Amino acid sequence: MKNPYDILGVKRDASAEDIKSAYRRLAKKLHPDLNPGNSKVEQDFKEVSQAHGILGDPEKRKRFDRGEIDASGQETQRAGGFYHEHARRGGGGGSKYRASDFGAEINIEDVISDLFGGGRRTGAGRGRGGARKGADVSYTAPIDFLDAATGTKKRLRLSDGKVLDLSIPAGTADRQTLRLKGQGGPGANGGAPGDAYVEVHIQPHAFFTRKDNDVHMELPIALQEAVLGATLQIPTVHGKVSMKIPPGSNTGATLRLKGKGIVDRKSKTKGDQYVKLKVVLPDKPDEDLKTFVEGWAETHGYDPRRKSGMS
Repeated sequence: MKNPYDILGVKRDASAEDIKSAYRRLAKKLHPDLNPGNSKVEQDFKEVSQAHGILGDPEKRKRFDRGEIDASGQETQRAGGFYHEHARRGGGGGSKYRASDFGAEINIEDVISDLFGGGRRTGAGRGRGGARKGADVSYTAPIDFLDAATGTKKRLRLSDGKVLDLSIPAGTADRQTLRLKGQGGPGANGGAPGDAYVEVHIQPHAFFTRKDNDVHMELPIALQEAVLGATLQIPTVHGKVSMKIPPGSNTGATLRLKGKGIVDRKSKTKGDQYVKLKVVLPDKPDEDLKTFVEGWAETHGYDPRRKSGMS
């Protein structure tokens, strides 16, 4: 069992205020409502909560320092010669984290309300007569591939009739959550409104795919373009650009358009676009082409399967 002082990152002589501040900082970072589906973060959050349950309670902290209880709050041999299971009782509904996880000073409803505007699980929380921030709300929104790549503003009309103006930054990733400050539930007793969290679901594109900040596509080219080479107008997420097809290009050859990918939101640098060539013959049989190839094959025959060992 980890030492609660180490979990909270405080020294043994830390003041009660230092412990409280360290706990709030970690709880805000690790709260499962802001990290849905992340079991590692959820476990870390439980450890931080348990550590604060010990150190945030002056009496429990003294008993821990004297070695009478361990880091989980259980009695040690020093306390009386036996161990017992630490019982916890949860209230009905609300968050799955209980008030006893947080010590005597702070309960889960207060933490969610203070840190996250009421929480997306608990609503407005239990008022104490003062101003309380409104509940946070969550939505999902389908976003066009190009809109996510280059950035845009989008107006969302929700099923309840509410309208949200969503600013989508360039480089937004699939399943990324965007925060709309003050667009959640109304506050109580003069409190500020909560926030809205919109999870972005990027829709598939007809020919672009994204890998990290790079864009990939397959480009059909005609036989003469593959044999003789050509300069073509190629679509990118930023618009069309000219690209040279080298003479003798084959299906599977991949060309790179540097800096034509998606912008990295942190470094502000752009990825690349990779264009994979695919030689395509005419849809209908061409007698002239057939006659030419027959004559050409008589003196220029070759076996494309030899290098792969298939022949």
